[in-house]
Amino acid sequence: MERVLDVYKRPFDPLYPVVCMDESPKQLIAETREAIPASPGQPARYDYEYRRCGTCNIFLANEPLAGKRMVKITEHRTRQDWVIFLQDIAGQYPEAEKIILVMDNLNTHTPGSFYETYSPEKAKALWDRFEFLYTPKHGSWLNMAEIELSVLTRQCLSRRIDDIEEVRKEVKAWENARNNKNATVNWQFTTEDARIKLARLYPTLED
Repeated sequence: MERVLDVYKRPFDPLYPVVCMDESPKQLIAETREAIPASPGQPARYDYEYRRCGTCNIFLANEPLAGKRMVKITEHRTRQDWVIFLQDIAGQYPEAEKIILVMDNLNTHTPGSFYETYSPEKAKALWDRFEFLYTPKHGSWLNMAEIELSVLTRQCLSRRIDDIEEVRKEVKAWENARNNKNATVNWQFTTEDARIKLARLYPTLED
């Protein structure tokens, strides 16, 4: 936990960008009846029934100090999908010495995933572009990408959408708008705060 918080205190450095990454499923849902359009004094009304149309996956990476984020919608959430997304991230930082990547301990987030996706030479080269920093168990809230995913859901994906291409279109528009604003995360939780508010999570030393 403290390693993550210490990284968040670092000043902006384009050679060592701090990037947070997370992923989340999105249910594709269709209306079974046409919605009643909004009218003066009345919001649009939707029937309580709906039809499930499968799921898609949202990969999101954000660089909090730069106010940048990138989002990718995939049909699945496989090891290969994750590695290809990391390849996309690496492509955004061609001049970086090392990309500091904060993420959780999902079982796909392993070196083996690289070698299941690319040749050994390409897998090793991509792995070496990153320094991986894992959030602790039950500590995924330390990942700033969770905040961005929450904003994305509230601002863009809170309604029923039944088509993955429509999700991609909506998410791309949100990504562009938020990047144009250089929207950042005002992170204030520090190591000092953790030692006070989360003291129960630290081991107790006997005198």
